Amino acid sequence: MVVVPPGSSRTWLAPQPVSTLGLGFEALSDLLVRLGVRTLGDLAALPGPSVLGRFGPEGAAAHRLARGQDERSLAARTPPPDLAVIAELDPPAERVDTAAFVAKALADELHERLANLGLACTMVAIEAETEHGEQLVRRWRHEGALTAAALSERARWQLDGWLTGGEESRPSGGLTWLRLTPQEVRPDDGRQLGFWGGATAIDTGAARALARVQGMLGPEAVVTAVLAGGRSPAEQVRLVPWGDLRSGPAHRPGPAHRAGPARRVGRAVAAEMPPWPGRLASPAPAVIHSPPQPAEVRDGDRRPVEVSGRGMISAAPATLTVAGGPPLAVTAWAGPWPIEERWWDAGGRRKAWLQLLLDDGAAHLVAREAGRWWVEATYS
Repeated sequence: MVVVPPGSSRTWLAPQPVSTLGLGFEALSDLLVRLGVRTLGDLAALPGPSVLGRFGPEGAAAHRLARGQDERSLAARTPPPDLAVIAELDPPAERVDTAAFVAKALADELHERLANLGLACTMVAIEAETEHGEQLVRRWRHEGALTAAALSERARWQLDGWLTGGEESRPSGGLTWLRLTPQEVRPDDGRQLGFWGGATAIDTGAARALARVQGMLGPEAVVTAVLAGGRSPAEQVRLVPWGDLRSGPAHRPGPAHRAGPARRVGRAVAAEMPPWPGRLASPAPAVIHSPPQPAEVRDGDRRPVEVSGRGMISAAPATLTVAGGPPLAVTAWAGPWPIEERWWDAGGRRKAWLQLLLDDGAAHLVAREAGRWWVEATYS
């Protein structure tokens, strides 16, 4: 057994033949010997960039070993600072004002800590635990930077929603600790205002009011419409909780993402609309019926109009009856546009669209699916 003193690896390795590089370097060792580089000391004396340029990554690895260095360089990093602020509540707080007073002090401390590091918080997690071990958490996101006042305000709204909510959502005991954890931070380089200045007081007040409603009633209580990819008009719009991170129109439409008590809120993410084969052409209808209204489409002989599997219409539409109402005369029509989705599995669907203009000036988008007609949208 040989013990090599610290820092002496290169000196001890210098007289060793290059064949001691071991498995994986046999071909390189033979080439080095033919080039006159017979010992590890000879290899270590060569400039590193030249070895890399002549022998590639394999030569660079052998060069490091000959110099007594590790096979991989140390990937050191400075751990990020712990930015969370926490406070214990003794006795447990059951009133909003008591817990909000502590939350304000935490908000000031967190904002000061971030300011000293040159950071701004864009999303914060408000966490609490009750005396019975219940864990409460809600994440709040802001379009810009959360100031100390904004942090304190949102913490108070959230505590108000937890402690004064309904019997099902209210915790069973007082709060024993409260913590504010910045989930997303960015360099505090200020905020670029709009061409005509910043947000108006009305916009700011409305955003604060909607955020407060969410704090009391939950994220699903306030929703906004988001454009998405899809073929039918109903699929091209999704309802997303106010301020929620929106995946953009490039994703397939579906119900708004639901999570537990923790929510992510923020600005919309712009995305390019990809092509959708079979997508209904513009213009978009003004009203989308949810759910679609049952209808009957009949020809001039009062026989039901049908669409074959090949997308052929049985006769020209003459009347449209919506939800059992009186029949309305059709003055013009276009279509049909058949579409078949997921034909390869049991969850597939097949339908055909018609656009109907009625004598009262209204225009409707009707669909034939599963042997029935439905009014999906209205243009005017």
